[in-house]
Amino acid sequence: MNTPADTGLRIAVLGLGFGQEFVPIYLSHPYVSHVVLVEPDDARRAEVAAKFGVGSGYRGIDEALRDDRIDAVHILAPVPFHADFAIQVLEAGKHCACAVPAATTREDLERLIEVERRTGKRYMMMETSVYGREYRWASALHREEALGDLTFYRGAHIQNLDGFPSYWQGFPPMHYATHALSPALDLLGTSVESVTAHGSGHLDEATRTAGGFDNPFPTEIGAFRLRGSDVIAEVQMSFFRTAREYIEGFWLYGSRMGLEWPTDQEGPMLVHTMSGPAEGGRGNRTAVKVVEPPDYLESLTAELRPFVHETVVQLPGMSDPVRVGAGHGGSHPYLVDEFLDAITEGRRSRIDSVRAAEWTLPGICAHESAMNEGARITVPTVR
Repeated sequence: MNTPADTGLRIAVLGLGFGQEFVPIYLSHPYVSHVVLVEPDDARRAEVAAKFGVGSGYRGIDEALRDDRIDAVHILAPVPFHADFAIQVLEAGKHCACAVPAATTREDLERLIEVERRTGKRYMMMETSVYGREYRWASALHREEALGDLTFYRGAHIQNLDGFPSYWQGFPPMHYATHALSPALDLLGTSVESVTAHGSGHLDEATRTAGGFDNPFPTEIGAFRLRGSDVIAEVQMSFFRTAREYIEGFWLYGSRMGLEWPTDQEGPMLVHTMSGPAEGGRGNRTAVKVVEPPDYLESLTAELRPFVHETVVQLPGMSDPVRVGAGHGGSHPYLVDEFLDAITEGRRSRIDSVRAAEWTLPGICAHESAMNEGARITVPTVR
């Protein structure tokens, strides 16, 4: 990719838990001149500032939005703040990247779409699952027709949230369905027409109400019917009382090839390649092999390529080298690259407010279905 001269963008990173992993990525991008830290925990903010050799930043979003020098804000705050913070950022005349989900209500998704349209600023939901190496490889195989006709998709996100902050307790699992569902929607270039979902298991009264959600289900399972497609996407979301190590992935099956996520979150994928029955035999033959998905680095700005895998960096202004992780299939630098390209090229991002709503709203509808004993819920077309 050809990159223009440094445009001097000033990027505020709001939320320095998970968010601090993005600080050195932004600092390394040729479009960025400054990174501004925004974090209410003074000690954490000071620690990150010292680690990466940047200024002390701000305690809250209101202070940051009053700074006219800031061009864009990347929101990595708790989920309940996502929609309101994103709307504040856009209304302040700044571009906005935001962690998933974009919102947890239909009304907030509609507000977000209206504000992005009206302000003309760029919004991007930073959905890791469609930028990880596993998905990018699956997408390439699909474009090459190596998978054959797609027949079934299954996504899963299992994560034990016991002991997380109170705002996570009782969180409706399907409200966070984008990681598990978005690969199917992006691969097929479609949206969800309707969903039937069920809750499984039960949460005790204290847990289900602690975060203000009154959600009774530790697990929710949904069957999503896709517009213009005969493929059904099945999604499992489990956030409580499910004895399984963390996993966030997909299983994809076609008439020629099937791809299966590794048993562990990180690792090679299992590939099933099918051919016809042996002469005189019954049933198709299937060859199975283990494959490490490639990184496709050629599509990524050169300065960001080291961040696709865990790396050690020492950028100008840093007193000591720092080890930087590379979770979510090495997706983080690709997300940053797309967001900054959308800003500098004056176009909507690949996951703008409309697409973010198309990928978020089905989960909201799925929880509604689960709370109504599996009633089929039509997912409105997003405009």
